[in-house]
Amino acid sequence: MFVKICGLTTPEGVAAALEAGADALGFVFAPSVRRVTPAAAAALAAPVRGRALCVAVTLHPQASEVEEILDIFAPDLLQTDLADAAALSPRARARLLPVLRDGAALPEPLPPRVLYEGAVSGTGRRADWAGAHAVARRAEVLLAGGLNPDNVAEAIRVVRPWGVDVSSGVESAPGLKSPAKILQFVAAARAALAQRNIDHTKTSVPT
Repeated sequence: MFVKICGLTTPEGVAAALEAGADALGFVFAPSVRRVTPAAAAALAAPVRGRALCVAVTLHPQASEVEEILDIFAPDLLQTDLADAAALSPRARARLLPVLRDGAALPEPLPPRVLYEGAVSGTGRRADWAGAHAVARRAEVLLAGGLNPDNVAEAIRVVRPWGVDVSSGVESAPGLKSPAKILQFVAAARAALAQRNIDHTKTSVPT
């Protein structure tokens, strides 16, 4: 189970995500209480390199903004709405993690891997799990939107995503990550995957 902790703003949050074993850390460049500059993100991400993926999270960015993020922050992945992709440079598209949202028409063909999100990011409102499940049957889905340590296991059971992404669900205050909640979230996600594998093995054994 791929796990992404998004909206990191402090060294303590970064350290907690790494300690918990997160696979990716997201840094937000869109308007938000979690917004950081490319230079700040680069400094925060220094201990992440080689241990987890660094993701630049944008929303309808200007081309010049994306190029600045690529030059200064050098993310492994660039997360933005699929509709933004056409305006990106080739080097930006090469790192694209496209975002699909609740209620939006699905592109044909679907990208092989997408982040599925609610209609508005960063609100803590749960995404449409039924819609996410339909997409997860056709592509690798990184599920975001309203996840937290208490509901991530159920989300994994219902949606069967490739991975899960959390931001506000592991915060002690808007924009401030809780190390304890990060650890709880990652542990719950890993345990849910283990249980899903056990259940699959049981149903696959001939009687």
